Amino acid sequence: MEGKKVQKPRALLVFGAPCSGKTTFAEKFAKRFGVAFYDLETIKADFGLTRKVILLLIEQVAKTGQTIVIEGGVGTEKEREEMRRILHAFDYSVSTIWIQTDVATIRARLKNKYKSVSKAKEVFEETVSRLEAPAENENPIILSGKHTFETQVRHTLAALAE
Repeated sequence: MEGKKVQKPRALLVFGAPCSGKTTFAEKFAKRFGVAFYDLETIKADFGLTRKVILLLIEQVAKTGQTIVIEGGVGTEKEREEMRRILHAFDYSVSTIWIQTDVATIRARLKNKYKSVSKAKEVFEETVSRLEAPAENENPIILSGKHTFETQVRHTLAALAE
């Protein structure tokens, strides 16, 4: 009798510039497919956690083997590598999703969010200066933050099926 092929749990690491649409995509994607969503920057800020504690939290989540969508705290190559190392230790298949949006749209969204040009500029400059494009070996799924969610989902699922 042939055994069923056991599928590895998946983790999607979603990152991009502020107001690029990454949180919207990640939340909707997780909800659509009934998987857990973790916004690490919000968790870190709400509970005053250090990066070390956040990584321990992800390790505990990874022990469950549940499919997860992670957004925030993965903007640099080093942060994504730390996350992949933990998830691979628990046999996860990890995919990186890079949400890209043009600078003019990001600036407009930040101005609308913060209701202040100076605050929008500060957040943009601070965040974008830390953000690192994915390395070639990360093989990212690249999505436009201006496309509809349905288009983003189709593109993501097609890429995950490859």
